[in-house]
Amino acid sequence: MSGLSRRGFIVSAATLAGSGACQSQVGSSQSSAAGHFDLEEFIADVRRARTDSAPQAAVREVLARAVSEPGSVIQTLGEPKQAGIHEVYRAADLTILNVIWAPLMILLPHEHRMWATIGIYTGREDNILWQRSGSRVEASGAASLSEKETYSLPEDIVHSVTNPIERMTGAIHIYGGDFFATPRSEWDAETLVEQPFDLERARRIFEQANRRFEAGR
Repeated sequence: MSGLSRRGFIVSAATLAGSGACQSQVGSSQSSAAGHFDLEEFIADVRRARTDSAPQAAVREVLARAVSEPGSVIQTLGEPKQAGIHEVYRAADLTILNVIWAPLMILLPHEHRMWATIGIYTGREDNILWQRSGSRVEASGAASLSEKETYSLPEDIVHSVTNPIERMTGAIHIYGGDFFATPRSEWDAETLVEQPFDLERARRIFEQANRRFEAGR
């Protein structure tokens, strides 16, 4: 089984909202040995996990170990200073991104059409979970993630993302495919009507969030 069902994820998200935590078990790993986050070793660990019989669960374990030492991740990736989607690794079956959310930033409801696992190494990320209703979507749940926490999205989930705090949030996003080459949908912020996902529009949203952040400093 490559990932969670949408129903299973919504149930786990409800549990997360109640408990305030959603973390994989932490074990030993080369990429987090002695509290040190080595990017090349992390990528190698994720690539090995991708070949596991349950790849999403295996990838989440690797990611959970990494973000359990957020200071080390920041030492390697840098203190988040500007919102953006930063490519760390890309292949046909795997994408790793370092995603920086500007303060109070919101991203439209969208899908991935592949499983995704996210780990927060600084800040906070709030998710609204949506389910399809014809060409529109309806809110069906929520999940709030803080530093050191991870969560997994099945390939058929729709979600929107908010950084609700007044500082940058940094997250590692891992996808079970080529994030940039896979056609997908997003939903209009006002009408919630489905439309093709536009990566360049998404990048502009990050740029606009950076300008708002700089203007308010």
